[in-house]
Amino acid sequence: MILIKIGGSVFSDKRGEPENFDSPTVGRIVREMAEFYPGEEFILVHGGGSFGHRHAGQYAIREGLSGNAERDGRKKIGFSFTHQSMLRANAAFIDMFLSQDLPAFSVSTSSVFVTEKGEVVYADMEILRRLLDLEFIPVLFGDVSVDVAQGIDILSGDQIMAYLTKMLRPKKAIFLMDVDGIYDGEPGEGTLIHELTRDEVPALLERLHCTAAGTDVTGGICNKLKKAYEMANYTEVWFVNGRVPGRLAGAIMGNGFGTRLR
Repeated sequence: MILIKIGGSVFSDKRGEPENFDSPTVGRIVREMAEFYPGEEFILVHGGGSFGHRHAGQYAIREGLSGNAERDGRKKIGFSFTHQSMLRANAAFIDMFLSQDLPAFSVSTSSVFVTEKGEVVYADMEILRRLLDLEFIPVLFGDVSVDVAQGIDILSGDQIMAYLTKMLRPKKAIFLMDVDGIYDGEPGEGTLIHELTRDEVPALLERLHCTAAGTDVTGGICNKLKKAYEMANYTEVWFVNGRVPGRLAGAIMGNGFGTRLR
């Protein structure tokens, strides 16, 4: 089984109009997956892009509930707005799979995962295992979460990837981004790292100044690397450019262009 994460910057322009969706790019990614299905089992996770992020930031969902009835009332509205926006993104993905006669099936993340201070403490894996047994392609997404410590929170696609890797032990996990992989510095300025060992990740995080969250509500490249460090205990992890044709297929075959962490 192969886990694939499609980052928001691959299928959507975060700086563009709200809820814009790059159908040609997603359609091409789906066709690349179709080359390997059903010989390979897949689980897909997608990010928020121009969908959920704006609501999550506007209503400060990551801060949780405060105990102030008026403020929390607004946050609960924002919580639902964020979720509904992500459902629309997810529906667009499912439509792309179905147009290629691939049996993708939406799994609403916030109905399956429970968090505590932003970390997954429980998820119902049985539905995913059964969907895989039936040769469906489960499609999950970064979403809001019910949080046992602060009431509500955001669960990123990267966190979902890390948890699924630990629980399901996939053959490999692939992150599709809008850059060619992990750089030893800023993309376009630093050097692309083609091979990375798990032991090298802590020093790289320091060089990239990953001591705090990134610029978006789910942590950016720093969070990806931190989660990939956990995931490398269980599988090999790829970072490839999802906007370039053939990069996903190359990672699936194991001879792709990007960064491989193992």
